[in-house]
Amino acid sequence: MCMYVYIGIILIAKVKPSSSSSSSSSCGKLLLGLIMAASFAAPAQGLVHRQNLTLSFSNYNFKPTQLQFQGTLSAKSQPLSFSSQFNLLNHPSSPNNHRSSFAHTAAVRHIAGSLAKAGGLRFAVVVGRFNEIVTRPMLEGALSTFKSYSVQDEDIDVVWVPGSFDIPVVAQRLGQSGKYHAVLCIGAVIRGDTSHYDAVVNCSASGVLSAGLNSGVPCIFSVLTCDTLEQGFDRAGGKVGNKGSEGALTAMELASMFEHDLK
Repeated sequence: MCMYVYIGIILIAKVKPSSSSSSSSSCGKLLLGLIMAASFAAPAQGLVHRQNLTLSFSNYNFKPTQLQFQGTLSAKSQPLSFSSQFNLLNHPSSPNNHRSSFAHTAAVRHIAGSLAKAGGLRFAVVVGRFNEIVTRPMLEGALSTFKSYSVQDEDIDVVWVPGSFDIPVVAQRLGQSGKYHAVLCIGAVIRGDTSHYDAVVNCSASGVLSAGLNSGVPCIFSVLTCDTLEQGFDRAGGKVGNKGSEGALTAMELASMFEHDLK
């Protein structure tokens, strides 16, 4: 590869255009030299160290989608005439191509929701009443977090449902109403002696996901699934934090993204 570049530099230095080619850019000359270097790679291996290498072009034309050239190459007693044409594919001006083969310098755009833009957005909070000793502290943590980020009380509606199993259908209805930018779903399911726990957990998780997909509004799953009541307390403001507060942060971030970046 280094040899080809070296040859390309020699070829560019020896260019002698004889027709009206002044409109060709230096970029075209560089590309032309490198292509010539690759084209004559085999014979050039014996010419790299020769002093009397002469390359002359009788005509060359560089376009965004095509390169044409013809001329002669002489080294000692071995003159060589050449004429060639290269089609440059994937140019952005070509109607059949959607991407350019050349690197773009535009910066990549990164999108993320902003908690600073949560003010003025509306939120619904669906809370399961079952295991209220756990879900109410989670709700209080969520409301406190909303307030910390300039979400007004009048922009929050709290809807109580019997239990976590009932959350998804209400969340979907709220999302489809068009009144809210996100729906926060708070519940707590504590494992018991039967398999009822598994049924409620699975239906609640998949239901909240479906509610968000069907309504097009972010529905945040903040339903605790715990083996013991103590684990619930730990996650409702105890030593593990408050999952209601964390859910509120997620709701604000996604609501901001949907409202300001993904419309």
